[in-house]
Amino acid sequence: MKLIVNADDFGYSRAVNFGIIDAYKYGIVTSATLLVNMPGASHAFELAKEHPGLGVGIHLTLTCGSPLSDHVPSLVNDQGEFHKKEDLFSYAQVSDIEREFTCQMERFFSSGITPTHIDSHHHVHFHNAVLPIVLRLAERYQLPVRNFTTSPVHKENRKLVKTTDLFLSGFYGDHVTVEWFEKMLDTVEEAETAEIMCHPAYLDAGVLTGSSYHLPRTKELAVLTDPRTKELIRERNMELITFREIE
Repeated sequence: MKLIVNADDFGYSRAVNFGIIDAYKYGIVTSATLLVNMPGASHAFELAKEHPGLGVGIHLTLTCGSPLSDHVPSLVNDQGEFHKKEDLFSYAQVSDIEREFTCQMERFFSSGITPTHIDSHHHVHFHNAVLPIVLRLAERYQLPVRNFTTSPVHKENRKLVKTTDLFLSGFYGDHVTVEWFEKMLDTVEEAETAEIMCHPAYLDAGVLTGSSYHLPRTKELAVLTDPRTKELIRERNMELITFREIE
């Protein structure tokens, strides 16, 4: 069984970036996805070049920070920032979403790094209005996408793109323990490939004031670098991979 442990929010801030890199160097994280519009993005690209073994994909966003595109009025509030996730689809126009996502992809490639895969902040690519856009980008750039098979329609679309057999998002909030991680590993053993999402980080002002999910990030980092967690994977003969290996 092949397992990807992907750290979301690379690029959010320097503290998040350093946490993800330590989870890769000293723990079980194999992959990360990068927010190209956030203040720590340039730093994240530098770290990615210093650690080429870490798979780095793009974390497309419509709900964090501000857009890169000059004119996407349906995606922003009066302050020019993205709408909150609960308000997004009351305003967002498909043409603006495609323009912004294309701009984010271009910004990633301009770093000189090729993304390993595509996913999205707050899973916006799971939405029926967004998924076709992401699938077009995946086809254009020949990239895998985080598993989005949450409905029959999505399962049909899955035939068009490379992804893992399973995606697990339960390592979060109150469930950030070695014991819970073990339960997650037990649920994926029958699959050929699986991705576990995580959010390891250290804390800085950007995380504490900008993210509603902050203190548990440090707990995630502790679990992901705990020798017991690595041993759980070894006992199950799981192979840690990146999205580069997804066919």
